[in-house]
Amino acid sequence: QVQLVESGGGSVQDGGSLRLSCVASGRTDRRYAMGWFRQSPGKEREFVAAIGWSGASTRIGDVAKGRFSVSRDTGKNTIFLHMSNLKPEDTAMYYCAEAFGGSPSEDFFEYNLWGPGVQVTVSS
Repeated sequence: QVQLVESGGGSVQDGGSLRLSCVASGRTDRRYAMGWFRQSPGKEREFVAAIGWSGASTRIGDVAKGRFSVSRDTGKNTIFLHMSNLKPEDTAMYYCAEAFGGSPSEDFFEYNLWGPGVQVTVSS
């Protein structure tokens, strides 16, 4: 059974940086796109970034453009979310997800496997 587990969350100050990781365990052939979403209390889950199965293509959400990037280590079944210039409004639970297909998507419904999430808190 495939599982996704995020790590790297924590508390930082306004303008700080964090790197989130997500490991897909349980199967070695992972030819699926993966993405990052986030959700804060009272808000809907929103798209942050996604990367294709090979790592060659990415999509960055409006909330992340110019500040975040996404990468993956296909050999380790791991993706990363590199976050810089963090702001208090970035405070949320961040979720890693695996898509049905191989191309990165902003659509929540394109993802069928989710990790438990990791908290990111940015203080002013």
